[in-house]
Amino acid sequence: MLSRIFIQNFALIDSLEITLNKGLQVITGETGAGKSIILGALRLILGERADLKSLQNSESKSVVEAEFVVGENFRVFFEENDLDFDEHTIIRREVLPNGKSRAFVNDVPVTLDILRGLSGNLIDIHSQFETSNLFSDEYQFSIIDGLSGNKNLISKYQKHFSDFKKLNRDLNLAKQQLADGNKENDYKTFLLNELNDANLDQIDLEELQSKVKKQENAETITENLSQIFAKMDAEEVGILDSLNDVKAKLSKVAELSHEFTLLNQRFQENFLDFKDIVFELQDEAEKMDTSPELLFELTTTLNSVNSLLVKHSVNTVEELRAIRDELESEQHNFSQLENTIADLQKKKETAQAQLEKLAAELAANRIKSAPIFVSKVETLLKQLGLEKAKLEVGLQPAEDFNNFGKEEIKLLFQANSGFALKPIQSAISGGERSRVMLSIKKLMAENTELPTLILDEIDTGVSGKVAEEMGNVMREMSDNRQLIVITHLAQVAAKGDNNYKVVKRDIAGKTQSTIIPLDSSEKLNEIAQLLSGAKITEAAISQARELMK
Repeated sequence: MLSRIFIQNFALIDSLEITLNKGLQVITGETGAGKSIILGALRLILGERADLKSLQNSESKSVVEAEFVVGENFRVFFEENDLDFDEHTIIRREVLPNGKSRAFVNDVPVTLDILRGLSGNLIDIHSQFETSNLFSDEYQFSIIDGLSGNKNLISKYQKHFSDFKKLNRDLNLAKQQLADGNKENDYKTFLLNELNDANLDQIDLEELQSKVKKQENAETITENLSQIFAKMDAEEVGILDSLNDVKAKLSKVAELSHEFTLLNQRFQENFLDFKDIVFELQDEAEKMDTSPELLFELTTTLNSVNSLLVKHSVNTVEELRAIRDELESEQHNFSQLENTIADLQKKKETAQAQLEKLAAELAANRIKSAPIFVSKVETLLKQLGLEKAKLEVGLQPAEDFNNFGKEEIKLLFQANSGFALKPIQSAISGGERSRVMLSIKKLMAENTELPTLILDEIDTGVSGKVAEEMGNVMREMSDNRQLIVITHLAQVAAKGDNNYKVVKRDIAGKTQSTIIPLDSSEKLNEIAQLLSGAKITEAAISQARELMK
């Protein structure tokens, strides 16, 4: 039960606090007084989106607080979400000047999902603008499923349906990949073979380029080496002989004077290095192969690699290897696609069989409860002045699964005898719509454990005896739950266990909305004003008194 509302810095409300009670709580007030503002604030408690424009003072935070009296049946929810259970639970939303919002349960910060999970089981707000929901398949299914005891079953079905849709998407994607792959597979196979034939793992591009250059210049290299060796080995004037003579003489000088010892050592070491270089040059010269066949082979390999680099728009052999590896992976995955498709097809068939079973259970429960729903609504409509009204729940098998099973629903209605039933959206007037919606809300409330229900001007478009009966229906609804009704009808207001009025006042030059509880005398005057308008007459007072009996 909603026991207290506190609103601060929200639209036309500077600060407002009101205590509510059990039973039928009736709120009245002139059009534009701020009733919708209070409902807008309460919707924040239900986890709806916070709007920075709702702040009256943009430099201060807005606070909406609702205190509920909760039963032991909510204890599990509190434990599952690490919240302290309290029979007097306070839910709070704060909208900060920077546009961010925060949510709290008993002063503990919570996510909006947790907030919605709790408040959605504590309170339901039905706005006059939501009556059109009656025309949607989702709402019509929710009505019948509520009466059919399908709540857990529909949740299970929708979870399976979501999984089924994902399986179907994955299967279609795999089939498309297979179709696309078949178109490209031959070309990709050619590219992969071309890269494999290049033996990329055995190639060092710099080394290959160096070998080609060496072979291309083999004659020049050989000629220069020959001239070097000729100078080295020339008789009497050869470099090696000359250096050997220098070496011998310098050794003798070093024996005669220690000042030349270090220089002698350096010469000896460098002479040995020089001889090694000469010997290595001789080895390289002997290895030189000026075979045209070798040059052709090396050039062919280099040209092949360069061609691949250009073809794949890369600069290094490492990048070519990466492309080759990726193509190999794609080829492997492609070869596995048929197995994947077969596996997904099998899973889809299993999921489809499960869906068929769940959908059949849903349909069977709906077929049982539909006549009960029709009978109860028609009885209520007779009470509300629609004695000839007929209702029918049309349930037809659907070709495909949908979010509610494997059937379609059409709520058919006719207010007058002698006429064919039509889809309710094309057969119902404004006043009839209010009565049908109230009847349905009453039945739905009877089949839920929702402790608080708010009806915002659900009685629009009716008057007289019908208004009186709508008040009686609301009175009955409030026997088992707290019912908060916003109304302009005196007949409904008269039924209230407690009455409140939303008023708009100018305070310090600023328009403010607030809500005040009415005592019995104020309630009488308010009902009289609803009957007669601004000027309250004795006749209106007398009529109001009769309505309150």
